[in-house]
Amino acid sequence: MNGHVKSMQFQLCMEPATTLLSLLLLMAVDSTRTVAASRNQQCGSSLQQTLKLTRLIQKESVDLIKTYKASQGEMSELLCKVSITGVPDPNISGLEPSEKIVSIYTHLQAFLPHFKRVYEQQTDLQSPASPLLAGLTHVSDRSKYLAALINLFYQSLFPNVPIPEPAGGPTALPPPQNVFQQKVYGCVVLKTYKELLSNVSSELRTLKNRMCRKRIQINRLRMT
Repeated sequence: MNGHVKSMQFQLCMEPATTLLSLLLLMAVDSTRTVAASRNQQCGSSLQQTLKLTRLIQKESVDLIKTYKASQGEMSELLCKVSITGVPDPNISGLEPSEKIVSIYTHLQAFLPHFKRVYEQQTDLQSPASPLLAGLTHVSDRSKYLAALINLFYQSLFPNVPIPEPAGGPTALPPPQNVFQQKVYGCVVLKTYKELLSNVSSELRTLKNRMCRKRIQINRLRMT
């Protein structure tokens, strides 16, 4: 058998292998694109769900403030205008997306004990059937669920990095208060929480545009 015949036989043997390799590469690229598209869709869908819940709670918080004022008797319009300390800051901190997500989560968590304190105080001031008590419970429960969604989204992006605890620990609750101070405190807590939800909504929109689109661009670069 001369060298020319051997060369032809070698090429014939290699052609099926080359074709198979090409098919495998095409399948791998297609699979990568499918996974990337799924992840990008999941990123946008997760943030959109969280954003919708934030807007819903924000609307409910506006209604809750109206209910709160209506249940406090005289001078209720002045309650939210009094300046007090000890209420969590409504502003989101951090430069990187991960820092902002952590800040959103810790701020939501920080308000939960304040909701509990306001509920306890208003239990002594309202009748058991008061719509205010039901509204406080409802908003508090929704806030816990929103914090859980934020936590899940963070874990999907950083699966091996748990959300750190606040550097200064949980927000301290106010010392014993008289009735007027309780009324002021409750109104300021609800008003500040509404401001927090507005800030969270704005940050989530920015994160959705920044992170999900960025992941799409990165995946496109990897596939080119």
